[in-house]
Amino acid sequence: MAGIGDRDVSDASSPAPCVGALAGRANSAVPPHFSVGMPAARRRSPVECGDLPFLIRRDGTWLYRGSPIERKELTCLFASVLRREADGSFWLQTPAERGRIDVEDAPFVAVELDWTGDGRDQVLSFRTNVDQVVTAGPDHPIRVSHDILTCEPTPYILVRPGAGPLGVEARINRAVYYELVALAVPEWVGCRRMLGVWSCGKFFSLGEMPPRDE
Repeated sequence: MAGIGDRDVSDASSPAPCVGALAGRANSAVPPHFSVGMPAARRRSPVECGDLPFLIRRDGTWLYRGSPIERKELTCLFASVLRREADGSFWLQTPAERGRIDVEDAPFVAVELDWTGDGRDQVLSFRTNVDQVVTAGPDHPIRVSHDILTCEPTPYILVRPGAGPLGVEARINRAVYYELVALAVPEWVGCRRMLGVWSCGKFFSLGEMPPRDE
């Protein structure tokens, strides 16, 4: 049986199977491996394909056997079947097959920000590099990680939950982060005065206010 990693997907003429069948019909409304409406009793567990030669780089570029996947339609299609397991590993999974892939950081990058309203009524929506729009809120929280050595902040937004505590996230790129900072307002979180943004009625801290500003 042909598996995800058996064919070249670096260009439009050679899609990868499993995802092979998906890639071959990038413009189809329903990819062939997706059994829409199929009774649960007829569905089978996907076949384990092991480690696949895919890598998602920190900048959001998808590589197959070390070469960039140049067709955005394929990248978006693969992204739609990306899952995260309870141990934090990333998998491409369709009802037919599944295989583990490598991800340098977050699999997606938030490249554009749109907002409406202000204060507690503000709504922040992010467009990712695979053209998915995610609205920050209780189901899609924003978090900020800090480098252990430099303390440089790296913000993320949850795109969808995983099988465990770790979900599938998009790293918010620097330009979008600066836009967030421009929208930030001070709020008390417990006994700490934090700088952050509101979206869908939830406050997301970006960092603690410097003591001189208190």
